[in-house]
Amino acid sequence: MIVGGERQTRFTRRTLIGSATAGAAAAALPRVARAEGPEKSSSSSLASLSVPKTADVVVVGGGLAGLSAARAIARAGRSVVVLEARDRVGGRTWNRPITGGSYIDAGAEFVGPTQDRIKALAQAVGVETFPTYNSGSNVYWKDGKRETYAASGPTGIAPPDPAYLPDIAQIVQKLNTMATEIDVEAPWKAKEAVEWDSQTFYTWLKANEVNPDFMRLASTATDAIFGQEPRDLSLLYAVFYIAASGNETNQGTFERNFQTAEGAQQDRFVGGSQLISIRVAGELGTSVALKAPVQRIVQNAKGVKVVAKGGRVSAKQVIVAVPPALAARIEYEPLLPALRDQFTQRAPMGSYAKVDAVYERPFWREEGLTGQTVSVNGPVRVTFDSTPNEGSPGVLLGFIGGTDARGWYGLSAEQRRQAVLDNLANYFGAQARNPLEYVENRWADERFSRGDPVAGLPPGVLLDFGTALRAPVGRIHWAGTETSDFWVGYMDGAVRSGERAAQEVLAELP
Repeated sequence: MIVGGERQTRFTRRTLIGSATAGAAAAALPRVARAEGPEKSSSSSLASLSVPKTADVVVVGGGLAGLSAARAIARAGRSVVVLEARDRVGGRTWNRPITGGSYIDAGAEFVGPTQDRIKALAQAVGVETFPTYNSGSNVYWKDGKRETYAASGPTGIAPPDPAYLPDIAQIVQKLNTMATEIDVEAPWKAKEAVEWDSQTFYTWLKANEVNPDFMRLASTATDAIFGQEPRDLSLLYAVFYIAASGNETNQGTFERNFQTAEGAQQDRFVGGSQLISIRVAGELGTSVALKAPVQRIVQNAKGVKVVAKGGRVSAKQVIVAVPPALAARIEYEPLLPALRDQFTQRAPMGSYAKVDAVYERPFWREEGLTGQTVSVNGPVRVTFDSTPNEGSPGVLLGFIGGTDARGWYGLSAEQRRQAVLDNLANYFGAQARNPLEYVENRWADERFSRGDPVAGLPPGVLLDFGTALRAPVGRIHWAGTETSDFWVGYMDGAVRSGERAAQEVLAELP
């Protein structure tokens, strides 16, 4: 049994984090992007590595946002250094090794229509996609009663419960209409922004007199998407999130966020999503330093100094490509403007965990099931088939978010495991109780995540602090999926934000 998200496999000079299918990338990956052996071994300091000590641009964060920015800068012929706090690249993507040489996608996993930039980046570095398993029936669990329904049915992943259907239809229609009024670059400018950002998603649902049972389903949805409850989220932020689930030519919709076929969960990456970051880091070579958490950023008229554990790098511009909650933990000199500083105080990460149960084979497929579940009872309310493209081992993943996650985190390791396997047995039968391996990815326990999958904004934040979301502060620019215009909270949003920040700094460089 593997539990916890804090303990992570170290890069070594010969071994890549992630799947055995990443072997081709291993030879190309530089020393600074490989593991350094066991946790107790001494970490290579920034000072001892072959990372340049001066560059045109320093990028703070080696996730998809930071690496996308660095790649664009390097391809423009400018010098760049990436400082990553973890012992691996990938940020909120992670190919976590499991017994037998395979891996699980411990973080961001899925990709779908209109997510153009992450697909383009994956294609550029030779990472292909394959369809999420979606053949057969989904499972619906409510208060001890199990039902199945066709994944290809008219309600998609939503359960065809008569108690919900009228509310689902009217709420989805209203939200999609509201989303058309949002400018994704400035949602605080919407005509109804003051009204929408003065209430939570929960209070709006209550005002629409939805069935009390529907409120439980709404909680299932926001737990899985945000790691937060409807009461935690601004209505304006929820509508913006929907509007952002498109691209420059396709309006975002509620359905695109939640569906598998034709939705954000339609496909997965062969070799795991972290493989994209591993290969981009391989392109960048010794410009990427691991185990180099940034502590301080000092800027003046001449340039910027980025102080990290073990050393410092001087540059002309810097991109901070980490979630707002982590950006707030860096010391800035001079101080950030109050609006930006207070924005980061109001952008909490979701309470979130992703759990995986590994089996010899995906036995649920033999029973005509997709592996997808929607439940109104926790802690695991949503599941997917996360089996690798090769077809084995069988992997069921479960999402735990919001209030469920907050309670589950406080249990003992055995109690957490039992609660998860009890849920999976309810959904998929007795075989689910006996996995070969059980893995917890508790993202709120990750020192350099502090939660997942995205910062969820409460009422008043977009309206009063939204202009600070992306606005540069002198030589400091901001990236990360939270700062994207489209696909906020997704891998595509991360890539978009990095590419946008790269264009900002390139325009500033002499």
